[in-house]
Amino acid sequence: MTITLNVNGAERRIDAEPATPLLYALRDDLGLNGAKYGCGLGQCGACTVQLDGKAVFSCLLPVAALEGRRITTVEGLRTLDKPGVLQQAFETEQAAQCGYCIAGMIMRAQALLDRNPSPTETEIRAHMQPNLCRCGTHMRILRAVRRAADMMSGKLASLEGGQ
Repeated sequence: MTITLNVNGAERRIDAEPATPLLYALRDDLGLNGAKYGCGLGQCGACTVQLDGKAVFSCLLPVAALEGRRITTVEGLRTLDKPGVLQQAFETEQAAQCGYCIAGMIMRAQALLDRNPSPTETEIRAHMQPNLCRCGTHMRILRAVRRAADMMSGKLASLEGGQ
């Protein structure tokens, strides 16, 4: 079956079974490998993407339910040459150790900061809670989200001069 998905602002057509998880379509059909397979059960967050601006587990979403919806992956935020504020903050705080969870963490954090650019520490912790990091860099990840929020609000300059 041909399914049309709006991924990172572009209409993309794939041939897939309706029940195919979005994660598989992103990785196998579209070559977008930022979202990772972790558990396949929606319990780890490695596969997190945004759906209409909300952080969701792509391993649980059948592609047939996504036509007309806006999907954003980590590849849709910025590039390696021009990192966004959140990517800068994760790099500055050295939030990635193995890096496996980081794309999902960034996507979850981006959804929070898009909705609430000045979250409290409690709000950051609650929003990031569904995503797991096996390497133990949770504290660095939380610091990176706080740094990005401070950069976005102007409390802290970004590497691109306060972007």
